[in-house]
Amino acid sequence: MKETYSIPLSHLIGEFNLSPVYLPDDAESIMISNTEVNRPGLALAGYFEKFERSRIQLIGLAEYSYLQERDEKRRDAKIDDFFRHQPVAVILTTDLSPFDRMREMAEQYSVPLLTVKEKTSSFMAALIAYLNVQLGPRITRHGVLVEVYGEGLLLLGDSGVGKSETAIELVKRGHRLIADDAVEIKRVSAKRLVGEAPAIIRHYVELRGIGIVDVRRLFGMGAVKNSEGIDLVINLEPWVQGKMYDRLGLDSQTMNILGIDIPMLTIPVKPGRNLAIILEIAAMNNRQKKMGYNTAEEFNRKLMGQMGLEE
Repeated sequence: MKETYSIPLSHLIGEFNLSPVYLPDDAESIMISNTEVNRPGLALAGYFEKFERSRIQLIGLAEYSYLQERDEKRRDAKIDDFFRHQPVAVILTTDLSPFDRMREMAEQYSVPLLTVKEKTSSFMAALIAYLNVQLGPRITRHGVLVEVYGEGLLLLGDSGVGKSETAIELVKRGHRLIADDAVEIKRVSAKRLVGEAPAIIRHYVELRGIGIVDVRRLFGMGAVKNSEGIDLVINLEPWVQGKMYDRLGLDSQTMNILGIDIPMLTIPVKPGRNLAIILEIAAMNNRQKKMGYNTAEEFNRKLMGQMGLEE
């Protein structure tokens, strides 16, 4: 069974500066669990066959004008019918003032009623993005997440392979730590994963022989970040003599996390290799690939062309 997550309405009130008109209960105890948002034009017109009460309902200028143009009796009937279906919350955008009947019905059917100054489209986009992050499917992976040149690198590998030490070296070189040891990964869209640290270990790194260190206090606020998208998975493994490793970069590997394929590199670790520099190059190369240039493919084309000329 698919696990669902929820957040209290109080989080939305604080995040988006919502103004409560009526709350049937403490906002901390009113839970939101659906990432989808609805503009109830059809519902106000009387069509409720596909109405989902778990969605937050946004009433903007179009819906408000539709109600305003009805005579008072018909408007009240439509508002009554709408609130009778008990949506999880109703928000009026564009700083609209709720009709008196809305407040009455919200109280009668225990429906949270709120307002926000922002325009409907921009508020709806921001709200959906926020809900996707807060309520998206998630897993926790043992690893390290760092931001290098704007790329989110998820470092995986056995304990003791050097993930935390590499993260500290990257921080010293001006990059940022997101999570050490445990990374909470959330699917926030069909193509994007975001990782963060569990609250209790956020900004901390464990270094064997030293113990727990607070990266934020040692290196400053610029050395840490609360969350970051995952752009590349780096699998660190001890160097195995005789094992064939990719020399050109033509072999494309991916790791499927929560249904999304993320590019992956396997990097062997042995004394003398500067992993921080290698990961910087990996981050820049991955960014270059996303911009449409693949060095390995370009080199291979030149090589094939040279071989053709020689023939």
